[in-house]
Amino acid sequence: MMAISAWLGTPSSVWAQHQGPTLDDYFVQSDNVSITPDTDGFIHRWLLLDPINKPNRSNDVFTDSYIMENLGKEYYTGQFSKLPKNGQQVKVDNQKLIWHALDSKRYNVKLFRFASGRDKQVYGVIFQAVTIIECTEDMPDVRLAVGSNSASMWWLNGKQVLMLSGDRRMVKDDALSSRISLHRGRNILRGAIINGPGMSDFCVRLVNEKGLPITNYQISIK
Repeated sequence: MMAISAWLGTPSSVWAQHQGPTLDDYFVQSDNVSITPDTDGFIHRWLLLDPINKPNRSNDVFTDSYIMENLGKEYYTGQFSKLPKNGQQVKVDNQKLIWHALDSKRYNVKLFRFASGRDKQVYGVIFQAVTIIECTEDMPDVRLAVGSNSASMWWLNGKQVLMLSGDRRMVKDDALSSRISLHRGRNILRGAIINGPGMSDFCVRLVNEKGLPITNYQISIK
């Protein structure tokens, strides 16, 4: 398999100068074959957008109203209505950003490492993540369980289902949505994660009414 560093098109000179962990330490390129969650129910396959610059000197500003305003904002046309594609480019102000289809090697998606591996800004940024949950039957009464560093918002099939505000570290199942339903076929899960200084990552899984992981579905990005 081609190394992630080459596949994402980052100049080899950048990779030669990069010290410490690289994208290849945390991600592999997604393929076209659907996968399942891991045994603990965590979702590893995501479309990740290069970080959007959003300078913040502190994470203390991430109140509910701030998160609603800044993560619920449409930064480019079709952000909430169209499914992104691997390699697709969008423009946010003067930034040209690219979507990347990646599988995380860990249960948590290391956004800081994604940004640094792409030689992008790592502090004062907004990340966007999208994945497709494919169900063979309707799945009522499930909950979305999320941990994020720092604040984040999550939408299922266009409806906001969860918000994590404030300055927080990523903890498994840090927040649970109200009861939600997945329908048979494709369900689109979107997330937006904002961070000022410090590291940034997230983890997501679906759990049942007893808090146990749900794993009987497929995950894809197209």
